[in-house]
Amino acid sequence: MTFLPSDLTPPIDLLAEPGTGAVRERRPRYVDLLPPCNHACPAGEDIQGWLALVRAGRDRDAWLALLADNPLPAIHGRVCYHPCEASCNRTHTDSAVSIHALERFLGDRAAQEGWQSAPCAAPSGKRVLVVGSGPAGLSAAYHLARLGHAVEVHEAAPLPGGMLRFGIPAYRLPREVVAVEIARIAALGVTFVLNHQVRDIRTEQAAGRFDAVFLAIGAGVAKRIEIPARDAGRVLDALSLLHQVAAGEPPRLGRRVVIYGGGDTAMDAARTARRLGAEDTLIIYRRDRAHMPAHAFELNEALEEGIKVKWLSTIRRIDAPRLSIEQMQLDANGRAQPTGHLEQLPADAVVLALGQGTDDSLLHCLTGVTLAADGSVAVDAAMMTGATGVFAGGDMTAGGHTVTDAVGHGKRAARQIDAYLRGSSPPASPKHALAEFSGLHLPIYSDAKPSEQSLRSAAERADNFSEVVAGLKEQQARYEAQRCYSCGNCFECDQCYAACPEQAIEKLGPGLRYRFNYNCCTGCAVCFETCPCHAIEMDPEPAVS
Repeated sequence: MTFLPSDLTPPIDLLAEPGTGAVRERRPRYVDLLPPCNHACPAGEDIQGWLALVRAGRDRDAWLALLADNPLPAIHGRVCYHPCEASCNRTHTDSAVSIHALERFLGDRAAQEGWQSAPCAAPSGKRVLVVGSGPAGLSAAYHLARLGHAVEVHEAAPLPGGMLRFGIPAYRLPREVVAVEIARIAALGVTFVLNHQVRDIRTEQAAGRFDAVFLAIGAGVAKRIEIPARDAGRVLDALSLLHQVAAGEPPRLGRRVVIYGGGDTAMDAARTARRLGAEDTLIIYRRDRAHMPAHAFELNEALEEGIKVKWLSTIRRIDAPRLSIEQMQLDANGRAQPTGHLEQLPADAVVLALGQGTDDSLLHCLTGVTLAADGSVAVDAAMMTGATGVFAGGDMTAGGHTVTDAVGHGKRAARQIDAYLRGSSPPASPKHALAEFSGLHLPIYSDAKPSEQSLRSAAERADNFSEVVAGLKEQQARYEAQRCYSCGNCFECDQCYAACPEQAIEKLGPGLRYRFNYNCCTGCAVCFETCPCHAIEMDPEPAVS
């Protein structure tokens, strides 16, 4: 929701004629600044725009505005780590707007009411191959289809979704939610070819007469380290565990399970093991809690479910059914250093959660593709690899490896691929200055606490895969949207209109905002000082020639 308010140009003689009164030295101007939530969103959502529509009760319009950037709102509302909320200016007053909960509210309501996305552009006659159906691939396929291109997604698994379906436990992301949002993408005409592993990209491209390729195979290969083990059969990686459970083939872990790692995947693996019947589930992490990469809420929920953590520890040897654990200590730089102090712990199974990498075997047939030092695929500013017409994004490229980052990659890649296919450049987006909290003029600092999403108790959730967190009800969602400050963008609160002592502000009608009548304006800046969202700037009076 971006409006461009217009100003009335003052007649030259207003300032040219001398008088006895004060000479105006500055004048107000309506501006649009960049809200910090929008700025922080890896998917590039116009968060403030769709929040305003929710506030007005226009939920379907809000959902469509959200879909313009992100085709997976019900998924994101559950699994995004919402950096937008960490940047929300409301955190300086009480607490952030619960943006992720509102996103989920819209996504769930769309599913309940069967809303469909906006129609696609006219067919372009171009065909695009997307390899991989995780969040980056789904996002690219959706945006490419909306742009009028024929899209075919090739997926090695029997069902689409990638890590959304096989890597995130169902208690965080129910499978029916994934199915509904993928079905909506398929309804645009996107074709999914399943149980089909791509081995030679150029051969696949030629066979399907594809004009461009987008690679989005993710990082589905678990990283391993060399740990001496007498019984390697008792050791598995976290990705395999999560995949097997999602596929309905859970492994037998035993009563005592150790998870080795400290990231969010380690939390997922530990909580999954607990749900599979492990009575004694222990996370071993080599540093302390302050250095743990897992998000705090993930760890807290795991602890509530009875999972224990052994800090400052590492596995030195696996002699089933026991582990040799070495105590660690942190040096001045926060790095874990060995102490030589060993102890023995019992374990029926060990799950390694040490990070993921990309299977780059399908890249070997491509000329010009290079890998960075960390193993990620190198792409240029247009997200194209060194192979002409072959683009890449998501976890296989550099950047934040989250669902939201991947969806943002897919959107940007789709726009770059569209420009490549049409022989043009992507349209430039306007750049606005950031709306900072210090620039807001909030008349009252009030505590309006966010709407809380209910959480099932640990006793209710620890032995099953039912969803842990509930969504917002409509009344809660409306209240939560009203907590938005609309930082940097006019929301027609009438503060400036009511405060102006010279009646120099004219209302243009609903949705059209206001304009200044400089014939009446004295430059007193009352409008600027009463605008709560910093949608007005005061500029020096232009010189009269």
